[in-house]
Amino acid sequence: MKGESHLLEIKVLIEELVKKDTSSNVPEIIDKLFSEIECVDNEAGNEIQEVQIEESAISLWNWAVTNRVDSVINDEQRAKLRHVSCRLVCLCEGSDPPEEMVRRQIVMTMKTGKGWINVGKAALADGFLVIAINSLEKLYAQLMKRSSGEADIQVHKADVEKDLFKVLSYQAESAVVQGYFQKAVTCLERCKDMLTRLPKQTCYLSILCYNFGVETYEQKGYEQSSFWLSQSYEIGKMDKKYSPGEEMQAKVLRLLATVYLEWDCEQYQDKALRAISLANEENMHPAGFFLKIKILLKSGASDEGVRTAVAELLHHEVSLDFCLNTAKLLLEHERELVGFDFLKSISEWFASSPDLGKIILLHIEFLLQRMKEPLAKQKIEDIITGHYTGKQLSRETLNRLHIILWDRAAKSYEAKNYSEALQWYNYSLSFYSSGQIDQNLAKLQRNTASCYFHLKQPEKAKEAVKEAERCDPSSIFTQFSVYKVAVLEGNIEKAVEAIVAMGKLAAKPAQHEDKQLADGSAATSLLSLAAQIALENEQQAVAIKALEYLSQHSQDCQQVFTALKCLVRLVLSKVMAEPKENRTKDMDTLMTYLTSAHQRLAESFTEGSMTLDMRTHEAHWFRKIAWNLAVQFENCPGTMRDFFVLSFKLSQFCPSDKAVLIAQKTCLLLAAAVDLEMGRCSLILTEQIELLSQALHHIQACREIWNVLKLTGDFSKDPTDTLLLLYEFEARAKLNDPELDSLLEVVWELPQIETKTLETIASLAMESPAHYPSVCKRALKSALTLHRKQEAIDAVRVSKCLHSLVHLSLPTGVIDTDAYVLEEVWGYFEDALSIVGTTDDYPEVETLWLMTRAWNTGIFQYSIGKYKEAEHWCGLGMRFLNHLRSLKSSYESQMIGLYSEVLEKLDRAKGFLPNEE
Repeated sequence: MKGESHLLEIKVLIEELVKKDTSSNVPEIIDKLFSEIECVDNEAGNEIQEVQIEESAISLWNWAVTNRVDSVINDEQRAKLRHVSCRLVCLCEGSDPPEEMVRRQIVMTMKTGKGWINVGKAALADGFLVIAINSLEKLYAQLMKRSSGEADIQVHKADVEKDLFKVLSYQAESAVVQGYFQKAVTCLERCKDMLTRLPKQTCYLSILCYNFGVETYEQKGYEQSSFWLSQSYEIGKMDKKYSPGEEMQAKVLRLLATVYLEWDCEQYQDKALRAISLANEENMHPAGFFLKIKILLKSGASDEGVRTAVAELLHHEVSLDFCLNTAKLLLEHERELVGFDFLKSISEWFASSPDLGKIILLHIEFLLQRMKEPLAKQKIEDIITGHYTGKQLSRETLNRLHIILWDRAAKSYEAKNYSEALQWYNYSLSFYSSGQIDQNLAKLQRNTASCYFHLKQPEKAKEAVKEAERCDPSSIFTQFSVYKVAVLEGNIEKAVEAIVAMGKLAAKPAQHEDKQLADGSAATSLLSLAAQIALENEQQAVAIKALEYLSQHSQDCQQVFTALKCLVRLVLSKVMAEPKENRTKDMDTLMTYLTSAHQRLAESFTEGSMTLDMRTHEAHWFRKIAWNLAVQFENCPGTMRDFFVLSFKLSQFCPSDKAVLIAQKTCLLLAAAVDLEMGRCSLILTEQIELLSQALHHIQACREIWNVLKLTGDFSKDPTDTLLLLYEFEARAKLNDPELDSLLEVVWELPQIETKTLETIASLAMESPAHYPSVCKRALKSALTLHRKQEAIDAVRVSKCLHSLVHLSLPTGVIDTDAYVLEEVWGYFEDALSIVGTTDDYPEVETLWLMTRAWNTGIFQYSIGKYKEAEHWCGLGMRFLNHLRSLKSSYESQMIGLYSEVLEKLDRAKGFLPNEE
């Protein structure tokens, strides 16, 4: 039942395929059919009607033939369909099939087998070819049964033998492909035996053996190849009428000679020579003569033997190219005498040919190869003479001569034999007419200029460069030559112009005709060399220009960074030598270079064009330079800030170790400090806001880094936390930032805050445009509290705190104050008195100031009729008077007198004293 299900599936697939002539799923159906047929055994045909199977098989076969013509299916797909169809027909064969079915099966199995061989799957062909032979035997037996006489028998036998011959040849072909040599030989021998009865197959079998010979030769199977080629030749001789022809026979023999030559020329020399001689007898062909000379050369024949073979060649009509190849062969095998004689002979033979120059050119090449330069030069000079006397070389040959001359010149140049190189270039130059414009002529003039440079002949070099510029001014190589002349002459302006031109050309290499500039490497190499030349000649301005273009256009990261480093060093040396007031432009230039370095590092990071170690090394170098520049130019705050920020950005390409984190933190901290300082000095509101906002950005970035850094060790003595706090407070206070309150909450809750920090906050809270008196007071009170807790009170700092508190509560010029404010201020005075009374360190001028403020407040109270308050405040002033030292004498008598008057007036006002009469 299993076989029946597969057959039913095959029947359905065939019907689907035949209905759809160009179905998109044809390949899938073919593969499915091929897979299904392998699951069908030979007995399965009994399970369903054989008629249906046979009809499907024939339908499939015909469809494969039709659609192969229409190119719907390829050869392998057709082989698969034939395979399926043939298998199905074989299932229907039965024990005694009729002659028609046997004949059909023979045709189908032969074609199926051949189809598999043609698509390179010979192993699949073997089974069908065996079935074909078995079917031929059945057919022969059937024909013999109904034969009526000897004549019939011979006819039937001839009929069967034709197909048997084909099947055997297919089997031989399959065996060769699979490497079964003996099997292939056996099949061949059976086919040869049939040739007496099938003479028309002589040509086919001869060519088949030749193909076997070619295939095994290509696989280096020389022994088998020689066998097949020998068989091909022998079979071709069996019947001249049906032979493949003299040309084919000669072709077989030439390949046979080649096989012997490559197999072992020493051992098979005679066989090779015999084969090629027979080939030349069969059909005269230049390839035969050439091969014979090759065999003689490889087997070490005498010059005389080779000369005879060459002479034989000259008796036949051969092409110039063939003669040139023969000359090359002779000279490559070190047969100089024969080779040069042969060149002379063919020169005479082709004397009237327009391609005579090819012979002379080859002669020159071989003279140069054998170090016979004088003879080669003589021939070149003869060609130059001929060029101007009507014997010009063809364009192709002349171009080839130029290549030879330039190659020779280049070798001499590399060997530093500049005079010799110049001579070869001048030979090439001789073929150009005056005033001619040509890119190659420009190259030639540039090359001669290079020779003149080395020969210390600047004037001649200059003339050559002028000619190059005339011919090809848009070439970067020409501009480089112009540049070299300008540098040697000390013409800085001209040198810079040439560098600018080179830079522009380097920017668009793909648009330039010179193929050397296609990838831009030649342009950057020239710019690099230009910078080197300028530095060697102490022309720094020129070198800087060259290095700038190099850093802009080079695709080599290492080259870019090297150029930028050189630029930084050059400009730095210039900056250090000039007055500070003239440095602004150069500082901008240095900033540009470092910014370029940062940009290239970023590009290399995304493109992966640098290793981590390389990128780290370069980033460290440039970040340190940026840091040093920031430190050195503190008199330019904006520039200093920009260098700190750039140093931070460059450090981001370094691994985040402790040292780098410290550097990043410091850069951002200093950048924020500079922004705040510039904000204090700015008189333009928008600019001030921008600076404060920028400072806030740096502070936030710095805090993130600082939080990471604190995880790496003990930073208890580091003031960064305090600085960040103060910087942020100043920025937010002056920006009137709504987040200031949140920041202050953090400040007031700090467990360990220094008095100096609080004093600074107090100062910043009142620094314009900030105005937060309540914050200032709270900070000062907190500071004062901390001061009191100290074992040794710092009287000076305490005096400043108290001064500020009094001033905030009783601003100068404001006397009319509420009672609760006076009560608060009274406390500050009392605090001052308590400290003044216990130390001599309290500044006397502060004591005087407090005394004056207390006295003036008392006088004001008196003026408005508040006598009791007046007495208190004036009395407070007198108490401070007692603590004055050097200044006491200056104020004591006056204040005592005034204080007595005040008291007296106060008593009168109260009605305590009687009126005098």
